[in-house]
Amino acid sequence: MVKSTLSAIILHLSLLNSSFSQSLTSEEEKLYALIMEYRQELDLPAIPLSKSLTYVAQTHVKDLENNSPDEGACNMHSWSNKGEWSPCCYTPDHKQASCMWDKPRELTSYTGNGFEISHWSSGRATALGSLNGWKGSGGHNTVIINQGIWSRHNWNAIGIGIYGGYAVVWFGSELDKE
Repeated sequence: MVKSTLSAIILHLSLLNSSFSQSLTSEEEKLYALIMEYRQELDLPAIPLSKSLTYVAQTHVKDLENNSPDEGACNMHSWSNKGEWSPCCYTPDHKQASCMWDKPRELTSYTGNGFEISHWSSGRATALGSLNGWKGSGGHNTVIINQGIWSRHNWNAIGIGIYGGYAVVWFGSELDKE
């Protein structure tokens, strides 16, 4: 059953990706499929892949890998001052959270907030390694499976990015009209 479900998700993703101008790497496709499989195991609905949130995710992992905005007091939700975006130092106290939530509106035509989970690996980030890391982290897992403070959100858009040692997933409540 799980194998046939995963095959169905991959087929759906392939069909969706054929008209999706923001293309996914094979590892990003795998991460999307694994997240949808995990949600299905918990009787949660699939989340439509978003062109806009994927653009934000892919842009962010490249910024993280190439420009290291996640140093010092800034964590992995931070953005450097070396791109077509406003810089953002996201600190552990979450006082600058809106600078991250606003990125989809700043970079795309997406109208809602974006909520990001991020993962770093000392080697290359992988789909399975990233998902296992998030599943083992209470704060990240609750975002994926809509628990705790995230239970009031219905995810209607998801974006995936993996590059170098970083993987990020962006979630949004609004449908992506792109």
